[in-house]
Amino acid sequence: MKITSVDVIKTNGGAPSVKGTHWNPVCVRINTDEGICGFGEAGVAYSSGTEAAFGMIKDFGELIIGMDPMNSEMIWNKLHRTTFWGMGGGTIIFSGMSAIDIALWDIKGKVLGVPVYQLLGGKTNTKLRSYASQIQFDWGKECKALSKPEEYAEAARKAMAEGYTAVKVDPVGFDTEGVWMSWSNYGLLENKQLKVAVDRVAAIREAGGSDLDIIIELHSLTDTNTAIQLGRELEKYRCFYYEEPTQPLNSDLFREIANNVKIPMASGERIYSRWGYRPFYEDRSLSIIQPDLCNTGGITEGKKICDMAHVYDIGVQLHICGGPIATAAALQLEAVIPNFVIHEHHQCALMDENINLCKYNYQPKNGSYEVPDLPGIGQELTDEAIAKAEVYTVK
Repeated sequence: MKITSVDVIKTNGGAPSVKGTHWNPVCVRINTDEGICGFGEAGVAYSSGTEAAFGMIKDFGELIIGMDPMNSEMIWNKLHRTTFWGMGGGTIIFSGMSAIDIALWDIKGKVLGVPVYQLLGGKTNTKLRSYASQIQFDWGKECKALSKPEEYAEAARKAMAEGYTAVKVDPVGFDTEGVWMSWSNYGLLENKQLKVAVDRVAAIREAGGSDLDIIIELHSLTDTNTAIQLGRELEKYRCFYYEEPTQPLNSDLFREIANNVKIPMASGERIYSRWGYRPFYEDRSLSIIQPDLCNTGGITEGKKICDMAHVYDIGVQLHICGGPIATAAALQLEAVIPNFVIHEHHQCALMDENINLCKYNYQPKNGSYEVPDLPGIGQELTDEAIAKAEVYTVK
């Protein structure tokens, strides 16, 4: 079997959680001489990076024409070691590699007639507990900016009514007027800012009761000082973990926060490859890692990252904020790894514009996922989504 062409696909039909912002999942379809194709996704659906990832996959696509798609390890190492910039990594390099790698695993599963999780060792987890992610955008098919504590409480109630026992919230992202990132969270938080954030979390705790797990998401909007300042105030609400409390590539800063805040630390959506995770393992500054299979090197690299974390008793919550292909790939790996903790079900995954990009609508039932049993990753773009997309074919 040989790779005959690579379709690079910038979709145009999706919608972001923050209205008016950028949202274009970049996908790939790898085609073979046996008529079997595989789909993957690059992890830059939002914010800047779409055009760069589109170009990166074009460049990488030229290097894999004629290769055997079953040799995913060989292809991964070729892209990593022989492209010069590959070993330096970073968001765009690894997003391009990830999209290709996921598509190769999709092809493998289809050739052998089994879901990818079977090729990775089989199920360790039969059901995957999920959480309602980013409830500061509300919870449901329509998103909006929440500013008042009672709105945060109502969003939590909506998620709980669907069976979720955990939610994630960014309590500092919106100001009191519902404007995203309008105030600085660096240096020291003013008392007003601190009270706004704490009141929002307190409202969620009151609405959810003692059993609801609350994940605090900070998007690295805080720094070490303000993360400690806020974290100490939030300790009494028994938060599940504390995500990206500072810039994502300095493990020493996470260690400093972990030493001063009694909430487990989490990060990973902007940490790339096993080399990037190594210092966080060695100083155990993270309790939960959050690799994104669409930007950390795909399924090939994601499995290695999770297995390394297991050595250090570190749990895994894969980061998922993309199209349905990103979700499908994550479910395959989460089914296998013994250190799985919880699955991120992002607010954007509820929106019809994003659901309609792909053939199947995978959603949790009563707050948990069952893993699809279709061959490969179990997901493909629809013909309609491809027809509306910008497509470049490498032959």
